[in-house]
Amino acid sequence: QLQLVESGGGLVQPGGSLRLSCAASGFTLDNDDIGWFRQAPGKEREGVSCIGFGGGSTRYADSVKGRFTISKDNAKNTVYLQMNSLKPDDTAVYYCAADPFVCTLVGGGDLRYVEVWGQGTLVAVSS
Repeated sequence: QLQLVESGGGLVQPGGSLRLSCAASGFTLDNDDIGWFRQAPGKEREGVSCIGFGGGSTRYADSVKGRFTISKDNAKNTVYLQMNSLKPDDTAVYYCAADPFVCTLVGGGDLRYVEVWGQGTLVAVSS
């Protein structure tokens, strides 16, 4: 069974940092592009970042450029999202996803046919 499990969310003050993890089981991440998406209350799910299966290509939404960094550890079959200088607008449930087109979808598009979604982890930025 193909599965992604996110962890690392929590409550943090503005300006703080968190590192999210996305662990895969049932498949290996060195064969798949992995993306991070987020959904704030009352808003549509939006792309945040992605990393190519080789790890050499990355993409970021304009809203997180310079603050978030995506990386992967193939030995642990895990993708990470380091989030620094967090803002209240970053508050959302964060999901990781695996799909051949995920790096295109991070820039926008129909998310209904993404192959694998994680269950999500809540990030709350508040003082």
